[in-house]
Amino acid sequence: MTEPSYDQYREEMIGRANVADTPERLAYYKRLSALGTGALWTVANKIEPWEPVSTSTPMIWRYRDLREDVLKALELVTPEQAGRRVVYLENKGRADVVAAVGWLYSGLQVMAPGECASSHRHSASALRFIMEGSGAFTNVDGHKMMLGANDFVLTPNGTWHEHGVAEDGTICIWQDGLDIPLMNALEANFYEVHPDLQQAISYAVDDSTATWAGAGLRPAGVKWAKPYSPLLKYEWAPTYEALSRYAKVTDGSPYDGILMDYVNPNTGGPVMQTIGASMQLLRPGERTKAHRQTGSFVYQCAKGKGWSIINGQHFDWQERDIFVVPAWMYHEHANASDSSDACLFSFHDLPVMRALGLYREEALGENGGHQPIMS
Repeated sequence: MTEPSYDQYREEMIGRANVADTPERLAYYKRLSALGTGALWTVANKIEPWEPVSTSTPMIWRYRDLREDVLKALELVTPEQAGRRVVYLENKGRADVVAAVGWLYSGLQVMAPGECASSHRHSASALRFIMEGSGAFTNVDGHKMMLGANDFVLTPNGTWHEHGVAEDGTICIWQDGLDIPLMNALEANFYEVHPDLQQAISYAVDDSTATWAGAGLRPAGVKWAKPYSPLLKYEWAPTYEALSRYAKVTDGSPYDGILMDYVNPNTGGPVMQTIGASMQLLRPGERTKAHRQTGSFVYQCAKGKGWSIINGQHFDWQERDIFVVPAWMYHEHANASDSSDACLFSFHDLPVMRALGLYREEALGENGGHQPIMS
């Protein structure tokens, strides 16, 4: 049996561990291991890297490649059998935790007209971004919402929720986004099925949007004490209109183009405590500069086509394609059209990074240098 070697973690730098293996030291490490302990200097440089080292890989899942197999799931399993009929996206570097990137999960869920999945709740925060079809709905703690293409809906942690498609609707596909891997890493994940399997509709349909989606207005005298957004559905049409209006009066960000965050209208903060979301617009022919952030991102093209360079790799994308940017990897985006704009939806774990004081952002300089943007 080969003896372990720790020489690979040595660094020729004052303040870093630089201890060579010797027979006496290896025997010492073996005795410590038998006691369930170890010498910190053998692993210090590994567990405290100079900068974040993501095990996630930049990846893209093209909708045209996935759609047929997502629809095939309709023939293979029912919502009752599967719980949720979903084809999940697996990052090659995060297969052990079933993550699309970092601590974020993503999958494509498909439902047929007249179907409704059982109501449930869990510790993970969740979102849906509608990809195709008509008649989709979500019921969150009695608030039922009808959903259309590119609508963004929340199912915050701890809320009872169920999804379905109306009898007169069409087959619907949407992206699910959750922080299941994070909840499991924290060993804080719970899951419950509603005792009645379905929950009642306790409010007028789309009351959340009618109450909280006013343009710069909020309902007088209405209180909201919950930690997530009272606006549970963010519709595509007003989102795109807001981006287009903003684009007329600003140059935008050199790193993200016209970028707008989905926010909690009650607080101005992120929509949920552990997951944030944004929509950005790239004007015709626009190409952003490269930057990197502490935080993982799942992108979906909502409009147009373009390409991104992530950690030196080129990825072409078009509508409904999904790609990921792992933490602390340089990335830039470009609109491939000279005549129409392109829009990218994204969800990310920046609320966690900011709440823990870990957020940092850095630009790639023209000569390959690094320039802090925000920390």
